[in-house]
Amino acid sequence: MRKNLSAADLTGLLEAPLLAILATRRTDGTVLLSPVWHEWRDGGFSVVIEADDVKSRQVQRDPRVTLIVAEQVPPYRTFEVRGEATLSRPADLSTILERIAVRYLGAQRGREYGAERDWEGELLRLSPGHTRGWDYRDETG
Repeated sequence: MRKNLSAADLTGLLEAPLLAILATRRTDGTVLLSPVWHEWRDGGFSVVIEADDVKSRQVQRDPRVTLIVAEQVPPYRTFEVRGEATLSRPADLSTILERIAVRYLGAQRGREYGAERDWEGELLRLSPGHTRGWDYRDETG
């Protein structure tokens, strides 16, 4: 296994429309794992969530989170980020949501998805505190 890979070493992984898994902490200390759409931009992850979602409440209480993106096919590239998330409501949130939705749904449906949303959202931003990247290229060829 190749270890200690950076985001740059994993070219294409973070741009692919793969679900990420976001880990937040419940009040009892257990972990909630949530599949989320994401965007890797400006050296960190962006995730749009509903304003009063359980993930939002958990991050407000304890901002320590982990997010992992992993391929399901060889060479099984994986990138993990641990750190403290921030929540905000930027003026361009609908633009960010549309950009992310286009990655997952395609141009037309992604634009429609963003336009159809009638809700209050927040931007969860996770800049790397600690990262781990690896793949199994040596084992899988």
